[in-house]
Amino acid sequence: MRTADFDYDLPPELIAQTPLEPRDHSRLLVLNRADRTIAHRRFCDIGDYLHSGDLLVANESRVMAARLIARREETGGKVELLLVRRVEQSVWETLVKPGRRATPGTRLILSRWSQMNGQGRGPIEEPAIIPEGLAIAEVLDRTIVGGRLVRFSDEALLERIGAIPLPPYIHVPLTDPERYQTVYARQKGSAAAPTAGLHFTSELMRQLSQQGVEFAFVTLHIGLDTFRPVQVEDPREHHIHTEYCLLDAGTAEKINRAKQEGRRVIAVGTTSVRTLETAARRSDEVEAFAGCTDLFILPGYRFKVVDALITNFHLPRSSLLMLVSAFAGTDLIRQAYVEAIQNRYRFFSFGDAMLIT
Repeated sequence: MRTADFDYDLPPELIAQTPLEPRDHSRLLVLNRADRTIAHRRFCDIGDYLHSGDLLVANESRVMAARLIARREETGGKVELLLVRRVEQSVWETLVKPGRRATPGTRLILSRWSQMNGQGRGPIEEPAIIPEGLAIAEVLDRTIVGGRLVRFSDEALLERIGAIPLPPYIHVPLTDPERYQTVYARQKGSAAAPTAGLHFTSELMRQLSQQGVEFAFVTLHIGLDTFRPVQVEDPREHHIHTEYCLLDAGTAEKINRAKQEGRRVIAVGTTSVRTLETAARRSDEVEAFAGCTDLFILPGYRFKVVDALITNFHLPRSSLLMLVSAFAGTDLIRQAYVEAIQNRYRFFSFGDAMLIT
């Protein structure tokens, strides 16, 4: 197995820059693992492939306003920070740009993103100091991956002064920040959206429930590793970052009951897959779990919980593409991606969806 096995050429114009309206009118490629067939539908038709008793498990993590701006206290130079992971009270692992002068001991004065700037795209002209008062961030240390540990004087203020971060391949401002949140997002903590869930509307979920489809929710707070391509030649040597996930006892019982009764457990997104499979690591049953996971799923992995998967189209050489290849088979996923490109599907976060049964 080589990382190059998970590479492919994507025409740049197929990278979706804006979300489709309404949410559930995105296209849906249905990939059947048993007979290796492909069907082309709309996401609103997904009920045609779901059965009464199916259990859909979705990630209810909510994207934080994780993009912050500041000025160095000593020089006034502009700095941009991206919150990655909360380490402890008021201390966050961050990415700092430019980072060369963000040495330990550097003090930063936080500012508010310009309201006219939407999601922080484009230049900022002298953003005003936040009206609530002077908020300070102090760089404590460097991280092993080149980030910074930063302590904030007023952690509660961050959500009010930050902006929702968009993936690096999206270059069009987002006019409505809620379009980068799922309709069921509840638990703040992600630096990126669990994008497979972006296709669901409240009305579609209601229709599926009337059809006898059940829903359960887990949490996995997504870090920036989701966008990082695997750089090593052998993906088994890749170090995946840990991410916090939560699956409570009630949800574990619901999932185990579905498995015992022969009903399908369908993961909404790769983050739900990793949470479910992490919670079943110690046995063949799902156990309540709260903590960090470093589960890296590659071809050859034996899935214990997930029977079907709803997912978007993933970046070349990414750990997410490797996960879906583990689930459906590398050759079949390659065939599906070739057909999706030929049929001009939209790719990545705001792109179209795939149902793998």
